[in-house]
Parts: sequence; C-alpha cells; structure tokens
Amino acid sequence: MSLDDYKKAAALAALDYVEPGMIVGIGTGSTANHFIDALAKIKHKIDGTVASSEASAKRLKGHGIEVMDLNATGDLSLYVDGADESNRHLHLIKGGGGALTREKIVAGASKKFVCIADHTKKVDILGNFPLPIEVIPMARSFVARQVVKLGGNPVLRQGFTTDNGNLILDVHGLQIAEPAKLEAELNNIPGVVTNGIFAIRPADVLILGGPDGIETLT
Repeated sequence: MSLDDYKKAAALAALDYVEPGMIVGIGTGSTANHFIDALAKIKHKIDGTVASSEASAKRLKGHGIEVMDLNATGDLSLYVDGADESNRHLHLIKGGGGALTREKIVAGASKKFVCIADHTKKVDILGNFPLPIEVIPMARSFVARQVVKLGGNPVLRQGFTTDNGNLILDVHGLQIAEPAKLEAELNNIPGVVTNGIFAIRPADVLILGGPDGIETLT
C-alpha cells in the first residue's frame, strides 16, 4: 500500500467520530481531502461544515455539502484535519498547505480535534518539517530576524499568498523540545499572525494509517 492509501485509511477511521446533526470543522490538505470525499457518503447525517480554506470549501461544495460561516455556527463539536508532524503528546506542526491560521481558529472553536495522518508523520521531536509562520507582509524581514535569534533559518515561501492575504516564512533547522513555549514565543512577535505549532491546543485524537493498520493515540 502507498502512503496515500494509509492517509485514506486514517480519513475513513475518522468517520467514526461524526455524529448525526453535527456541524463538522474540516481542515486542509491531501489527508483532509480524503476525509471530505468520505464524508460525502454520509452527508445526509450532518447539518453542515466549516472549512479552514477556500480549497476545502470548494471541494465540500463540489460534493453538495453545505459550508457555513464559523461566526454563524458558534462552537463546533468536531474538527478533522491532517498534520505535517506529530509527537506522542499530540502536539503538531501544520501549515504545509498554508492554511494554518484558519485551521488554528477552527481547531480552537472545536470541542474535539481529530488529527488524521499516515504513520510517517509521527516523530520524537518536532521540527524536521519546516515550521510555517504566517506574517503580515510589512513585517516579513523583521519577523525573520527575530526567528534567526531563536535559532531558526526562515525562508520565504515563494509565490504564495495565504487566503488572508499574508506571506509564509518556512523555518528550517529547529528542534522543538518545548512546543507550547515556542508557539507562544513566536506568536508574541509583532507581525506574526500565527505559527504552525499546535501545542497550546493540541489534537485530542491522532489516527495514524500504516502497514499494521490503524493506530489511535489519545
């Protein structure tokens, strides 16, 4: 089986957390896309969705699934999304697709965050995957200088603008021993919208698809 098959298996396993009448928060990326496609088969059970990106909203609407505004829905029962890395504490790095800010907002508004991924995304220490930081354009070089002081090597994501009209710095060379501490520290730099560490609000459930089947961590 391929990595894509493992992602698909994790996405299918996440359907177990979908209950009738829910409004489901939906993430962004290849694994989240598998979940959207799976959700389409039970769309009659749910009241609607909240999407973390324009791309996910488009895919949901393509399946005839209603996409709602988070301002109108209030708090959500469930958020399902992928990750670029996770440690055993369910702290994540997300934002490879550039939707980290909206993902963090929807995760924050959700009672349960179910993260779906293939087995290769589980790591001992976060940081091998470059950490995305969404920055306001005028603060780009200022934020980059502060990140260098913290030991990171920031690289501007070329030709990319977020759905919010901002830029992404991908930070290489970090070994993130204290994810929640670094998450707060980075978010306190003026001009940072948010960063891709999800540790202050980690996942509640991590579903990993792999050669031995499904592994679930809570």
